[in-house]
Amino acid sequence: MVDSALDDDVDRLVERLSRAVEAAGCSVATAESLTGGQLAAAIAAAPEAGVWYRGGIVAYHPEVKYTLLETPRGPVVTPETARAMASSTIQLLGADYSVGLTGVGGPEPQEGKPPGTVHIATCARGEEPIAEHHRFSGDPVEVMERSIVTALAALIARISG
Repeated sequence: MVDSALDDDVDRLVERLSRAVEAAGCSVATAESLTGGQLAAAIAAAPEAGVWYRGGIVAYHPEVKYTLLETPRGPVVTPETARAMASSTIQLLGADYSVGLTGVGGPEPQEGKPPGTVHIATCARGEEPIAEHHRFSGDPVEVMERSIVTALAALIARISG
């Protein structure tokens, strides 16, 4: 059995996200790669998520990123990819806010980037997405956990202004 990438920090952030979304009266969606759907699973467990969570796209293979999410062809561990993932998800799922994340979970490098290299972008409908670069240490599960925590925090910050 694979260890879960979810911990108490994720639970607390999901509760904060639920409160932020309720206060703003908005909806959210996700697009993720290296976290393999675990971000979506965490958000779906939030209080009243059925009201405000539009859904998530797990675009693990590069071709899915290129075709479905209209990311630039070429390397996928880039801020441009994260921004395109977040922007396309707003349109595809009809959300007010979104978060997109792509990166290298490890244990091996990918595209010449070391494990723990992660790009997270948030987007608000009608606005340009904002991407952040992160370098997390640890094994693949730890990198996924830090990616989820950071994506949730970034989405909360974007919604809260």
